[in-house]
Amino acid sequence: MADTSKSQSRPTPLGIYDKPQARGVTGIEVVAIALSALWLLGSAAFFMLGTDNPTSSVDGLQFLVTMLAVFMPVAMIWVAATAARSSRVMREESQRLQAAIDAIRQAYIAQQQGRDLSSEPSVSRKLDEIAAAARNTETALATFQSSRRESDAPKRAPTPEPAPQPDDQPTLALGTTAEDIAPPLATPDFIRALNFPETAEDEAGFAALRKAMKDRDTAQLIQAAQDILTLLSQDGIYMDDLRPDGARPEIWRQFASGARGRAVAPLGGVRDRSSLALTAGRMKQDPIFRDAAHHFLRRFDKAISAFAETASDAELSELSDTRTARAFMLLGRVAGTFD
Repeated sequence: MADTSKSQSRPTPLGIYDKPQARGVTGIEVVAIALSALWLLGSAAFFMLGTDNPTSSVDGLQFLVTMLAVFMPVAMIWVAATAARSSRVMREESQRLQAAIDAIRQAYIAQQQGRDLSSEPSVSRKLDEIAAAARNTETALATFQSSRRESDAPKRAPTPEPAPQPDDQPTLALGTTAEDIAPPLATPDFIRALNFPETAEDEAGFAALRKAMKDRDTAQLIQAAQDILTLLSQDGIYMDDLRPDGARPEIWRQFASGARGRAVAPLGGVRDRSSLALTAGRMKQDPIFRDAAHHFLRRFDKAISAFAETASDAELSELSDTRTARAFMLLGRVAGTFD
């Protein structure tokens, strides 16, 4: 039991974080002691053997000068010894600190590489839920249409040339599609779709997303945004964690009208250094990520140019707070759009 208590009370070694133990007399102190002794012996020999009349009296000023001449070099020797030892201690502490930083960096890299993808937060899961809901909707519509056709089949009399059935939709001119005559997407639905549904129960978000997917240009932008958000989530970058500085609506209008560089620099309001560094590294090393990022930037550029023509300042501010706009701010700053 005694051995157990002793082993439990013994402090656990901390490795590179151990407190440096006190050192004894080092070589620096030995050299300083030797030099001091040598100087004192030399001074004593000089004053005792070098004067013709050792018994002659000296005044106070001469005594003071003599003491300074004897002990000032000794003091300088110890000042130099102390400085040398302090310099050595600082070098050792610097090496320990560098070792600690390297250990932290290695631990972070190992944690990033070994991170379980199933534990990542909600963006990937939300996007998967969106895709699943869209597939379910398409399946339900296909099932409904199939059941309608099957139920109508017995009612039709087989004839060599069936009479033309009345069509609910007017006949379109050659080359005209349903998308060309569809009503334009409402601005609130456009903004809500660019933010993506919050949860699987966000009915309003899914409704806006379904409406947006019927518009060809908006659907292409949403697909590009979904791709880039998925790629960013692989590095642990989520738009909900970013808090970019807001830009005034007139800056967005300048960007929509074609301004680039310093004139629209406030749009690059993302200040999260880790997200910027990870995105920049991925942009340089991963060609797939780079192509997806540039494709997304082109789509967003085209969409914001059309949106700013009719949107109010309040709608522009609301758009700038969506997940898609935050991804644009992050990627635009990394790509140098605002430089």
